[in-house]
Amino acid sequence: MKSFKLAASLAVLLSAVPFVASAQEESPFSWEVTAVSDYVWRGVSQSDEDPTLQAGFTYTSASGFYAGVWGSGVDFGPGDPNTEVDGFIGYNVDLSDAVNFDVMINRYTYPGASDLNFNELITTTTFAENYSLTVAYSNDFGGSDTKAWYVAGGASIGLPNDFSLDLGVGRSMFDDDYSDDYTDWSVGLSRSWGLFSASLAYVGTDGSGRDIFGDLADDRVVLTLSIGQ
Repeated sequence: MKSFKLAASLAVLLSAVPFVASAQEESPFSWEVTAVSDYVWRGVSQSDEDPTLQAGFTYTSASGFYAGVWGSGVDFGPGDPNTEVDGFIGYNVDLSDAVNFDVMINRYTYPGASDLNFNELITTTTFAENYSLTVAYSNDFGGSDTKAWYVAGGASIGLPNDFSLDLGVGRSMFDDDYSDDYTDWSVGLSRSWGLFSASLAYVGTDGSGRDIFGDLADDRVVLTLSIGQ
């Protein structure tokens, strides 16, 4: 069943190719359609370890302000929600030749399960194009009226034949009465071919993550295939 779902996702992904050919270059609009073998967010499966499709659309102004929408299939158990739809607005600026700063407010929404909706302020500072520090904060994480922080570091190291080695580690921190803190990590390889990109990553969490989320936080391999511009 999982292989059938992934094949169906790939068929939808490839159906976007004619649209790519007609898209104009240097447009303020960008989009992406992605097929994933598992939607993993901060080390935890959001799709019950099954494949799903994702898509996003963004408008970016010449001044650096941007806004957009992103969606994905989700599976948190019987009933709703079946989808996640995020709206976001942000600002991106080069602070120097070597440092870029991005600040964004993201609204996570779950149609049919609005009690899970919440906002998160996310900042990402990128150094020398290849190293990043992300800090995120919410005062209503998962619609629970809980304060939560997420801090993550990442690196993308160039390899021969245009491959990249992608490394990441993050720490989720919550109010004590909500949940224990936990750490997630990822190690992957990625490559782009024009408008197409692919990555294969090994992801997981520490013991605390597995204690909190069970099998959904186990170590796993995630395949991602994308097309967009």
